[in-house]
Amino acid sequence: METIEFLNIEFLDNSLKDYLFFLLALIIGFFVIIPIKSLIIRLLSNLFGKDQNHTDTKKFKNLLNSPLQYFLLLILLFFSVKFINIPDFVVNDNDSFDFGSLISKAFNFLLLTTVFWVILRSIDFVGYKLKNKALETESKVDDQLIPFAIDLAKVITIVLGVVMILGDVFEVNITALVTGLGIGGVAFALASKESLENLLGSFTIFFDKPFTVGDTVTIGGVTGTVEKVGFRSTRIRTFDKSVVTVPNKNIISTELDNLGARPVRRVKFNIGLTYDTSVENIKNIVNDIQKLIDDHSLTNQDGRVRFLNFGASSLDIMILYYVNSPDWEDLIDAQQKINYDIIDIVNKYKCEFAFPSTSVYIEKN
Repeated sequence: METIEFLNIEFLDNSLKDYLFFLLALIIGFFVIIPIKSLIIRLLSNLFGKDQNHTDTKKFKNLLNSPLQYFLLLILLFFSVKFINIPDFVVNDNDSFDFGSLISKAFNFLLLTTVFWVILRSIDFVGYKLKNKALETESKVDDQLIPFAIDLAKVITIVLGVVMILGDVFEVNITALVTGLGIGGVAFALASKESLENLLGSFTIFFDKPFTVGDTVTIGGVTGTVEKVGFRSTRIRTFDKSVVTVPNKNIISTELDNLGARPVRRVKFNIGLTYDTSVENIKNIVNDIQKLIDDHSLTNQDGRVRFLNFGASSLDIMILYYVNSPDWEDLIDAQQKINYDIIDIVNKYKCEFAFPSTSVYIEKN
């Protein structure tokens, strides 16, 4: 009997029994939401495709685990609070502070935040799946388009989330807000002129297609492989393995050399032989190098080897050939193999490569 009377003791407009039910609801609900969270993740995973492997399922679970858990905890808190009354705090004799309204707004803010958090993580998973699908196709357009579309979807989701929070939590008149933005649109456009130019540049890149992700390009003195085209800039991985970020407006206003679009790669250089090389050996070296280039598996028949110049300290032989591949690795591998063979050819005829030198003759009277 005394225990029952003890539970009826009130504190902040609630009895101890009410607080006890509140705590029991939280504890029981906490253990209930664990299987519910797993069930929701499984259902959503099946919704995004039944052809998922273990890696896809693990990736999806890792992405949604935290936001979904916070969402369910907020739902649990919402139902648990039903067991207690939120008191009003009196500021003075004529005024009181609506604490319940403040908690309600904070709850709505957190709930909407977790909902859009779940949506954003779902978009990340869709992007992950689409990128894997794109890797299986030969076209590079989807490799470039998918990251852009995912970023666009996330921006739209964030804007929608901010608008809903402003309207529902802070009770902002969205219609008046949009009207105000329309009035200040000109000033906003002028202030964000550079950002708009970069955004329009990104659309120009997608529609004009001067390059795709994976192409090797030269832009304003920067040479490398395109990794990503975003809203504001394009990321290029240089051959030094550094990442250079180029604003999109610069790309559409600067000369761009798409090295990846070349059907062939040209190689041209000279080798110099010493002046004591005989004419017969020069002819043999020229013919052997010509045959070497013509017979190479990665070169075409447009290569030319000619004895052209009498240099200051060498007899110069021009070597010109084309590698039938736009790939950088194929180019340098072919160059290396041909260079090794040229050295062997020159050594075969017991000739020597010339180097810059000066001969001094002293006349003796």
